[in-house]
Amino acid sequence: MTKSLTMSLIVLAAAASASAQTKFTMSGKCSKPDVQQVVPSGDAPDHMMSLTQGKCVPTKAAEIGGSPSKESTFTEHGEVMGPNSKVNGMYVDTLANGEKVYYSYESTAVVQAGVLQSMQNKWKIVGGTSKLKGIKGQGTCTGKGAPEGGLTFDCTGEYTLPK
Repeated sequence: MTKSLTMSLIVLAAAASASAQTKFTMSGKCSKPDVQQVVPSGDAPDHMMSLTQGKCVPTKAAEIGGSPSKESTFTEHGEVMGPNSKVNGMYVDTLANGEKVYYSYESTAVVQAGVLQSMQNKWKIVGGTSKLKGIKGQGTCTGKGAPEGGLTFDCTGEYTLPK
């Protein structure tokens, strides 16, 4: 009986000390990229490599550690083959309190006539500043191209604050 009670207390203590995951959603708009370089790969006429950087603003802000998203930047590199593209990038979310959250992501997208039609990605939170150093998280996003060349997106995920 004592052994059983001791094991139960150890399990409860471990569960209580584990950081809770917080689920969240966010939506936003990214403007037409500030920097966009596309160069042909040389092996096929519709095969290109890209480097892109731009800015985003929330339309439904995420709240991380009690502070909402204020503005973000993204930087990505990728490969375009015909209408399909794959990119890897970093998304830096600046919160209203000035702290930052760093996300890495991998996206696939469909592009027609140079205009983004749809996008989906998987992301991970890889760090943050100040009180958010050590934050972890993961989730997914979907998006659509905007007529002016930007993007609208919706994301869901979860994060765990550092101890």
